[in-house]
Amino acid sequence: MPPPLAFPAPLAPYAARAELTRGRLHAEVESATRTPFQRDRDRVIHSVAFRRLKHKTQVFIYHEGDHYRTRLTHSLEVAQISRSIARTLKLDEDLAECVALAHDLGHPPFGHTGEDVLKECMAAYDGFDHNAQTLRLLTKLERRHARFTGLNLTWETLEGVVKHNGPLTGKGARTNDALPAAIVEYANAHDLWLDTHASLEAQVAAIADDIAYNNHDVDDGLRAGLFSFDDARGLPLFGPAIEGVESEFPGAPRDVLIAESVSTLIGAMIDDVVAATRRRLGELAPLSADDVRRAGVQIVDFSPDMKLRLSGLRDFLHENVYRHHTVNRARSHAKRIVRALFDLFTSEPETLPPQWRTNATSPQRAVCDYIAGMTDRYAIKLHQRLFGGGPFI
Repeated sequence: MPPPLAFPAPLAPYAARAELTRGRLHAEVESATRTPFQRDRDRVIHSVAFRRLKHKTQVFIYHEGDHYRTRLTHSLEVAQISRSIARTLKLDEDLAECVALAHDLGHPPFGHTGEDVLKECMAAYDGFDHNAQTLRLLTKLERRHARFTGLNLTWETLEGVVKHNGPLTGKGARTNDALPAAIVEYANAHDLWLDTHASLEAQVAAIADDIAYNNHDVDDGLRAGLFSFDDARGLPLFGPAIEGVESEFPGAPRDVLIAESVSTLIGAMIDDVVAATRRRLGELAPLSADDVRRAGVQIVDFSPDMKLRLSGLRDFLHENVYRHHTVNRARSHAKRIVRALFDLFTSEPETLPPQWRTNATSPQRAVCDYIAGMTDRYAIKLHQRLFGGGPFI
């Protein structure tokens, strides 16, 4: 019999504790070599949905270049930043990493463009939400275990995935829209406390997502030529980072200056979050993870000054990257692909693979699950085969 597993220590009193987990929906004998949160992380990494992220859009569709971020590389960057922040705040690094790795699993092909189309297509059939789709994948669609569907992750991981951006119901909810059906269905069986904030570890994953995408979208936008290096010099946050790097490394190649500036800014954002979070923890003085959940505020966040400057950077990215005409052209093509596939499979359900006709509440939900699981590459190739005008075989 192996010796009992030593849990990570020391953790802050308000950290989530693997040895005190609320458990899994389906009881299992836990691992002798991994904590429950480490086991959750490993199950996410070994999932089919995680592997598919390598060919799912972040901003640029996969074939536009080998060096741009995908959902997979983005998720890995978020996980790395999450671990850094969690370690500094004496939180459970494994839970923070797990939520970070899982947070984008439910994204359909072509990123937010694909999500927008599926929302329109599913408007009369309980809608579509990538966060709810992540929960659906983790609890139902992944088929890797004989005794249950889904990955049977711990309460804390599923809570973190669902609520990493804040409460879904009650006073702190970000929207008054009806909850997605997948979240309602699961919460009825496994109460995720939808009216409270999530653990600090989940909040860390959420802020790490912001840090990662704001920096790598500047990086990718520069490398794609969507705006110039001189434009970048005038940006909030990024401009001062460039100035500091040029002062320290005069004459360095431009690609090195960009990389060093990204690294500098990520470090500055992490430092800001840690300092601001420590101030809030000092004011609120939570003594447990549940005190954090009931605090009524998001504790892990930027300082007001960083939020202000980050807002200016985001405005620039929206106008010069996300709405750039070349990105809009790709987005337009992606919309037509997703819409055509949905219309075909709903009007001719016999063309849907048999394995996708189960575990769904309606034929439309089955089609939605099938399309949402596609990679950009698969969706493009399937559309070409079905609508390209040549022979199917």
